[in-house]
Amino acid sequence: MTDQTTKREPAVILWVRRDLRLADNPALEAALATGHKVIPVFIWAPEEEAPWAPGAASQWWLHHALIALQKDLEERHAGLVIRKGPTLAALRAVSRETNAGQVVWNRLYEPAVMARDKAIKTALRADGLDVHSYQANLLFEPWTIKTQQEQPYQVFTPFYRCCSQYGPPPRPLAAPRHLPRLTHLPWSMTVDELGLLPALDWTDGLQASWKPGEAGAKELLDAFRAEAVTDYKSDRDRPDFVGTSRLSPHLHFGEISPRHIWTTCAQVPNAEPYLRQLIWREFAHHLLFHFPHTPDKPLRPAFERFPWKRDEAALRRWQRGRTGYPIVDAGMQELWKTGWMHNRVRMIVASFLVKDLLIPWQEGARWFWDTLVDADLANNTLGWQWTAGCGADAAPYFRIFNPILQAAKFDPDGAYVKQWLPALRGLPAPDLHRVFELSPTLLAKAGIELGRTYPLPMVDHAQARDTALEAYALLKA
Repeated sequence: MTDQTTKREPAVILWVRRDLRLADNPALEAALATGHKVIPVFIWAPEEEAPWAPGAASQWWLHHALIALQKDLEERHAGLVIRKGPTLAALRAVSRETNAGQVVWNRLYEPAVMARDKAIKTALRADGLDVHSYQANLLFEPWTIKTQQEQPYQVFTPFYRCCSQYGPPPRPLAAPRHLPRLTHLPWSMTVDELGLLPALDWTDGLQASWKPGEAGAKELLDAFRAEAVTDYKSDRDRPDFVGTSRLSPHLHFGEISPRHIWTTCAQVPNAEPYLRQLIWREFAHHLLFHFPHTPDKPLRPAFERFPWKRDEAALRRWQRGRTGYPIVDAGMQELWKTGWMHNRVRMIVASFLVKDLLIPWQEGARWFWDTLVDADLANNTLGWQWTAGCGADAAPYFRIFNPILQAAKFDPDGAYVKQWLPALRGLPAPDLHRVFELSPTLLAKAGIELGRTYPLPMVDHAQARDTALEAYALLKA
């Protein structure tokens, strides 16, 4: 432990949160501009983000992302101080130990986090510290994009047009080659001591699928730019293709900035459809900022009266990928094994939960929150409310995805289903998408016994669709 009585030169605390990168980091740039020593500090205080503290998959990612950041800092002769919360007490302690007179950080936008950060800023300033926060994780601050009536947008297309009027974002900042060498580093916990990894290790699939950290984000971006961004419009809905960037977890943890992605991809022909997805991300944060109740309640109040069902057994079958509809089960298996799911499949499995099973969208949002490595409160909320038909710019409730037709259209060769459901690999496409309609002879030839090697369907989709439309009609009445 550092001798706290030793006189030290002034320092700046860089409060590290979900900005686990050195490149294009405005708070880091501001700290370096002071000319003082910079002390990066990460504080683990999940209770301060309740009720949306990071889930199990997010904690796994965070563990490895912190290790990657530590390595990047050590290569520049710096280090990362790790503490547990309460956050205000931890920041005050590090300030005393280092003679720091300034604290800087990059802004986050979840309701509980913003309230916490505002209180911390007020308290630290009352202590006499100089405190500043910076825009780093969005292209636009959520409060700056408004309609002509000074109201928040609730439809994406006009929101997109408004954002487009501002032109491309500024070029990203380069990562510093060197950081001021610290002669005294305050006491720090190890990453292992935070206890982020699960006691029962189920993360083999995550480890095989991802490389958390800034270097991993850059590798994915470079590969996407070289191989996929030009064809993004045609390939993005094909879960059997590598047609998306898979950068969402890196974006969520701030291992790469949105303007870094924008600047890199904008140089490629036909990049607009992908850049548009970055604006969808902005739209999600815009909605969460202006309507902070939406992670738990529908944006459209009428949907609070919707006659949802409470069926724990059905929910568990959906969670485990045992619905009897191959495209749905394949998606849930991909989620469980890799902590991620293709976006088209996310819409299909979400529609099945809320419209075929009539289970509240909040149950699905909670499951995704715990199992996705890219679990992001704004994006998760937007996606589930969009599917349920109760949010901004939402799909009409009567738009009910047919899992068989969706699978035939977007997984025509059955490659995606076969990857995640080995039991069905003996069937040709499109037969495997209708496995429960096949003859016993064909099933036996493929080694499939419905109800044993693959489950029977939970519901008849056509009947479930009619039931859902009847419920919606009651709601309107």
